[in-house]
Amino acid sequence: MSPSTHASTFVGFGFGPIQAGLFLAEAQRSQRFGRLVVAEIQSDLVCAVRRAGGRVGLNVASTDGVAAMHVGPIEMLDPAAPEDRRLLVEAVAEASELATAVPNVNCYAGPGPDSLHRVLADGFALKDRRNGPRAVVYAAENHNHAAEILRDAVASALPPTAREPALRRVRFLNTVIGKMSGTVTDADAIAPRGDLVEVTPGARRAIVVEAFNHILVSRAEFGDSDFQRGLSAFVEKDDLLPFEEAKLYGHNAVHALAGYLGALCGAARMADLPHVPGMIAFLRGAFIDESGAALIRKHAGLDPLFTEAGYAAYADDLIQRMVMPHLRDTVERVTRHSERKLGWNDRLIGTMRLAVGQGIQPWRFALGAAAAVWLATGAQPEAEEVAARLRSLWGAPSETNEQDAVLAYIHQGIRQLAAWLAAGQPPLDTLRPAVAHDTSDT
Repeated sequence: MSPSTHASTFVGFGFGPIQAGLFLAEAQRSQRFGRLVVAEIQSDLVCAVRRAGGRVGLNVASTDGVAAMHVGPIEMLDPAAPEDRRLLVEAVAEASELATAVPNVNCYAGPGPDSLHRVLADGFALKDRRNGPRAVVYAAENHNHAAEILRDAVASALPPTAREPALRRVRFLNTVIGKMSGTVTDADAIAPRGDLVEVTPGARRAIVVEAFNHILVSRAEFGDSDFQRGLSAFVEKDDLLPFEEAKLYGHNAVHALAGYLGALCGAARMADLPHVPGMIAFLRGAFIDESGAALIRKHAGLDPLFTEAGYAAYADDLIQRMVMPHLRDTVERVTRHSERKLGWNDRLIGTMRLAVGQGIQPWRFALGAAAAVWLATGAQPEAEEVAARLRSLWGAPSETNEQDAVLAYIHQGIRQLAAWLAAGQPPLDTLRPAVAHDTSDT
């Protein structure tokens, strides 16, 4: 890492593609941090990075190809090791910026002293006692209220009398991270046979991230203008929630829709999808006519994104990036964790609910949800099986009529998929909504 004129410390929790390929890469690029510290619970990964002298390899994909870069030196610490935990608490106390990039918000709080929320709590308490620097914490988990959940978890680990003093120097920020990334284990793609650099020598895996770095974060309010974030490439928004909805109900939803339909077509890689007849036009229709139309109605006037031209540009850019060959993304990766992606508030069902609430027929996203259920069952499911499976995922919300309306679309989607497959998979963009649904009362 180039010498820095600043003594700032950056601390990350979790060492996956987003931590390595976004936060650490941007921290290094900014030249605003003298230390890069990462907490990771996989002890073998900690040891591997230490053996590599704290330097890790990354692969940055663009439409032009893949460029290798290295980040480091990184101080890797295992919070389950007592001495590492002590050093981690010290690093948190002196950090000005931190980022959590763990699998989901459920990973924030665990039973042991090595739990993320307890390490942060102890570090922030030490920061207060030492009159340490103010800090922001970027919550990178894919949840609209991740920052609030993390703050509450940290607060719960502090004694009541220490809570306010420990947290007054810290702000927890939500994020909208539209950067696609993944881990490649295909030996033919990794050097010396391929063009990808390993994370560490001998790891037999490579991190691939796209070059995109237009990341949105909630504003860090400290009551004055003295605090300056080192990760200055990130863009602050006063109200992040509409942009989080665009990410979940636009980017994430269409990505999942593409993956599940691609899987039914037998596609192995996301880069194969432009070769599926009518696929790109179908995805664009879902993006603009269903997700976009609903979000524009809901957030009209808020930002240029929520206009017909703004959302069309957003959709076209994302679809092109989703199927970028150099990203090496697989359909299998995109379609993992179907139960979560079919959740009541998640990308497919959440987008359908948003559209129905705005008087728009979400028939394309219903096909995506139908494809997800079809793939989970391994065959065309019966209507009763679909309803039972989904209602068990959704629990028992009070909106029974809303559940019925969503299920009606998915049942029709199952029938439409069956007819499409029986007809030999004609171009997807020739499909039309089978039945006009009245959404005025839902």
